[in-house]
Amino acid sequence: MIYTVTLNPSIDYIVEVDDLKLGELNRMNAAVKLPGGKGVNVSRILNQLKINNRALGFLGGFTGEFIREWLEKEGSESQFTYIKDDTRINIKLKHGEETEINGLGPSIDSKETLQFLENFESMKAGDIVILSGSIPPSLGNDFYNQIIEKCEAGGIDFMIDTTGQSLLNTLEKKPFLIKPNHHELAEAFGIKFSGLEDVIVYGKKCLEMGAKHVIVSMAGDGALLFVGDKVYQSNTPVGVVKNSVGAGDSMIGGFVGTYQETQDVLEAFKVAVATGSATAFSTDLATYDDIQKLIPEVRISQI
Repeated sequence: MIYTVTLNPSIDYIVEVDDLKLGELNRMNAAVKLPGGKGVNVSRILNQLKINNRALGFLGGFTGEFIREWLEKEGSESQFTYIKDDTRINIKLKHGEETEINGLGPSIDSKETLQFLENFESMKAGDIVILSGSIPPSLGNDFYNQIIEKCEAGGIDFMIDTTGQSLLNTLEKKPFLIKPNHHELAEAFGIKFSGLEDVIVYGKKCLEMGAKHVIVSMAGDGALLFVGDKVYQSNTPVGVVKNSVGAGDSMIGGFVGTYQETQDVLEAFKVAVATGSATAFSTDLATYDDIQKLIPEVRISQI
């Protein structure tokens, strides 16, 4: 089973206003509410790929119910921990440019935290846990480490989507996958890349430090996959970029889900690139049909 963990999910309330006037009454031209959070995005992509997954995290109030109902309708199994506080709402205000106002996240008490951690006792070797997204302040910055310790104790693979020193600190725990973009990889090591050769050097270094698979996305320059002693490069399918939100989550879902189903690392990489691109070319996350159309366009070569 694939488990996605979203510690601080949200309702993303996307509002369009033509001419925003501060301090005055403004009327919306359009509005949409979507379930948000990086782990939630991964679950939604797995649902599109028709791959079983179970969504974990904390939900509360009517906002939490909105997310649970949406995911279950799309196909995820819900294993959320229910809390007294409400799940947050993030506002994305589009008015020529986009302004984001993100909620802080709920207060989670020790009893709710322990109840959540009990989920990991029933997992087994062969399962994989995908950790991504922000941590509510009430849980503390080291909460992912507590989850990783649970995974290690049970022989469970985990994937973590984080950046900077936190990314490097995780590598000794041997994550199944990390997926920084080339800017994030350079930032983690405190350097600037001058070309593809630098990306390759530090991608390999992540493997040496413990990661089992490394994908480095490079926007229009495609992506790199590092596994064992091999490096593979993909192209980027052609399309009009409409959306950068969720493209990385989509790549994670495409790779982990396909690998879990096929055990074929190159097929998983191909689907990951197609899925990330399909989301970038959409106004929301990619659909099954969008992904299938792009898979034949992805070409992979060994460097």
